[in-house]
Amino acid sequence: MTKSELIKQLSKHCPQGGKDAEVVVQTILDVLAESLKRGQRIEIRGFGIFSLTYRPPRTGRNPKSGDEVQVPAKYVPHFRVGNELRDRIKNNKLRSRAGVS
Repeated sequence: MTKSELIKQLSKHCPQGGKDAEVVVQTILDVLAESLKRGQRIEIRGFGIFSLTYRPPRTGRNPKSGDEVQVPAKYVPHFRVGNELRDRIKNNKLRSRAGVS
């Protein structure tokens, strides 16, 4: 699902229309990004946890030339799915494999 598809789905539930849905989605994404930038962990019960994971410096390879390249240390975003969402996905996959709608 893309950001525009998410906005479209949300606008179906907003009596004010799509512009409010667009503002809501953008605000949520901005708040999540700012929180991660500050090093905070974001926990949305029933959905999952967003956090930063430290990646130490390492030696990599340039795929084009094969030369060694030093890759600096960095923090990368990490998402861990929550149990409720995991169960909902698992149950839905089991139903679709069994042919049940």
